[in-house]
Amino acid sequence: MARRTALWARRVLAAVGAMAVTFTGTPVAGATPQPRAEEWWFSTWDIQKKVWPLSTGRGVTVAVLDTGVNARLADLADVVLPGTDLTGRKDDGRTDFDAEGGGHGTGMTALIAGQGPTMVGIAPGVRILPVTVYRDNANYALEDTQAKGIRYAVDHGAKVISMSTGDVSPRGPLHCDYYIQDAVDYAIKHDVVLVSAAGNDGDTTNATASPTSCPGVVGVGAVDYQARPWVKTARQPYVVVAAPGVDTGSIGRAGVFSNASGTSGSTALTAGAVALVRAKFPKMSGRQVVQRIIASALDTGPRGVDLQTGYGLLRPYHALTDRVPANAPNPVYERWDKEQHSSATATPSPTSSAPHSVVAKPDRGSGGSSSILYAVGGIAVLSLVAGIGVFVFRRRRHFLS
Repeated sequence: MARRTALWARRVLAAVGAMAVTFTGTPVAGATPQPRAEEWWFSTWDIQKKVWPLSTGRGVTVAVLDTGVNARLADLADVVLPGTDLTGRKDDGRTDFDAEGGGHGTGMTALIAGQGPTMVGIAPGVRILPVTVYRDNANYALEDTQAKGIRYAVDHGAKVISMSTGDVSPRGPLHCDYYIQDAVDYAIKHDVVLVSAAGNDGDTTNATASPTSCPGVVGVGAVDYQARPWVKTARQPYVVVAAPGVDTGSIGRAGVFSNASGTSGSTALTAGAVALVRAKFPKMSGRQVVQRIIASALDTGPRGVDLQTGYGLLRPYHALTDRVPANAPNPVYERWDKEQHSSATATPSPTSSAPHSVVAKPDRGSGGSSSILYAVGGIAVLSLVAGIGVFVFRRRRHFLS
C-alpha cells in the first residue's frame, strides 16, 4: 500500500510540473500536488493543506454504481478493482459503456479517486469497485439492477456506495420500492453507507429520485462555489447535505470535460468525503460517520434545514475533526429505524410482488443539454478554460468556518 501511495504522489507531482510549464512557461520550484483549476472545491474545502494530512481514504473501497469505468486511463491506474456488469454483458465493470454522455461512470470515479496527471480526486487513497447497472448507448436499465448492484457492492467489500443516478418515481418524495429498500436494508445491516443524487429537476417537475428517496440513503443536493443552491437541484425532504455540483469538471471515456453541473458530481464528492471519514475512523460505524457528516455541515441556502441543501454544505475537514455529540441529529438513520419498525409489523402488499418494468437512467447534469459529460477537445481550449479558472479560483472563499 505504501508503494501505491508513493506512486500516486509521484504521478501527481509530475502532473503539477507539467501544468506549471503550461501556464507559466517554466517549472515552479517546490511545487506541490495541484488539481485542475476547475476543481474549485479543493480550495474551498482546503483539501491539500487540511484534509489530506488527516486522511486520503486509504484502505476504503467505494463502489460506483453507474455506466462502468474506463480503468485504462492513466488517471485511474491501480485504482479500479475488478467489479461486475449486471446488464448482461460479460464485463467486469472496467469498461465505460456510456457513449451518449461521454463516460458518466468514469467521470464520477475520477472525482472520487483520480490520481493525475489530469484529474485528482478528493480521496486518492481509496479503491473503486465498479458496478455497471446501465446498458446500451441510451444507458437504460431495469430498476432491479440497482438493487442487485447494492447487494454486490456489499458482498465485495465496499464500505461506501456512490450512486450518481436516479429513477424518477411518481409515487411521492418518500416512497421506495420494496426490492430497492430490501437492498438498502442489507447494506446498512452490513455497515455500508449509501450516497445518492437528489435529482436535477428542482426548477421544473421536481421529480422524486430513487434510490435517494429510500430510508437509509444519504441524499445529496448541489451548490455553487459561493455555497448557493444550484437552481436545478431537487427540493425534496430526503436531501440531507449539499456539495459542489456547479461548473465542475472531470474526465470521461476519452478526455476532459468542463463546466458541467448536476447532483451527480456532488454525490461523487460526498461519497469521497464519507470515505475520508471512514478511513480516519475505521472502527466508527456507518451510522456515526453519517452523523458526523451532517453535524459538521455549514448551514447554507434558506436558514435552517431546507429542501435543497438539507443540513447544509458538506465540510470534509470539519467532518474529520469536529466534536459531535452523541445525540446530534441523524435523520438518515432515524428514518431508517422507523422504517424497520413499521416493516416488522406491516402486511406485504399484493401489488408489490415484482419490480416494475420501467427504466432507470443516470442522473445527468446540465451543460447545455441533458448530458452531464462533454469531451473538451484541443489544447488551446483547455488552456483557456484553465486560465480563466485560475483567476476565479483565487477569489473563491473558504467554507471552513
